[in-house]
Amino acid sequence: MLNVAMLSKWHVHADDYARQASENENISIKIVWDENEERGKKWAEKLDVPFEADLLKVLQNPEIDAVIVDTPTNLHKEIIILAAKHKKHVFTEKVLAFTVQDCDEIFSAIKENNVKLMVSLPRLTEDYYIFAQETIDKGLLGRLTSIRCRLAHNGAVPFEGNPTGWLPGHFFHKEECGGGSFIDLGAHPIYLTNRLAGPVKAVTARLQNTLGYEVDDNAVAVIEYESGALGTLETGFLSNGSPFQLELYGTEGTLLIEDHSIRVKSKQLGDGWIIPEQIPESLQSPMVQWVNNIVGNIEPSITDEDIRNLTLINQAASLSNEQKRRVVTTEITNIRQQA
Repeated sequence: MLNVAMLSKWHVHADDYARQASENENISIKIVWDENEERGKKWAEKLDVPFEADLLKVLQNPEIDAVIVDTPTNLHKEIIILAAKHKKHVFTEKVLAFTVQDCDEIFSAIKENNVKLMVSLPRLTEDYYIFAQETIDKGLLGRLTSIRCRLAHNGAVPFEGNPTGWLPGHFFHKEECGGGSFIDLGAHPIYLTNRLAGPVKAVTARLQNTLGYEVDDNAVAVIEYESGALGTLETGFLSNGSPFQLELYGTEGTLLIEDHSIRVKSKQLGDGWIIPEQIPESLQSPMVQWVNNIVGNIEPSITDEDIRNLTLINQAASLSNEQKRRVVTTEITNIRQQA
């Protein structure tokens, strides 16, 4: 049994992770810490566990085996490294950190202290992603030439009594979040297309502040892959009813995914669209994979490379938007090497 501390309810997914932990027979939630004491006390009461205002006391507690981190993103590096130094396994919300250099420092601390890290990249475990990956691997699309992924919602659209929409107001604080829609919701298109299209050569991004927030609420990035393929990533907090879309185009075929609808066309499969009768089963969730890695030493499907490349694209996109230019990913690598 893993005794777990919940570190902050800042992120909107914190309740989801508490539920997943409560439903996992290998996890027992023992304590809550929050940088916002009032919020933390309420959450601890809801979870029926003690609240501890001193983070060090939580991490020094020998009965705590692991932590689930949902703090502001700008606290990730400090808290995760501190947790690792106290020999606590770490599950955390995306993104891991704002820079590739910070990611590498976190990875080093995790490795040095022989603990397990998992960042929640859940769409890499979904059945449609696995089907898309298998379609590419089987060569049904030929050479991949274009990929497009869109994920957007209306979380920042104001309505009566909610001037920032249904998202919490702190989701628009740049210091805490590092950005807006692209770094948060756009993470899913980023890590999905990273996996499907391969290494990225360059990024050109436009992160719009449409409604005047401190961070972007609408964003598009054009991605150039080392393979020669092009990618278009779209996200935003201003779209009502926008479906999730993942589109792959190649020299031999096309794969279109919209929410739960999948259809494929390939020269190798004959004429016309085919709706697959069966698709692969989803993999275990990131949290289950994390637990299995800790208790059974079973390697997770989500890797450090997935985690690091998510930050790489975000860092390049932020620089591209700031300087209004195309950013080659080796620029980010060079920043890391010079530091």
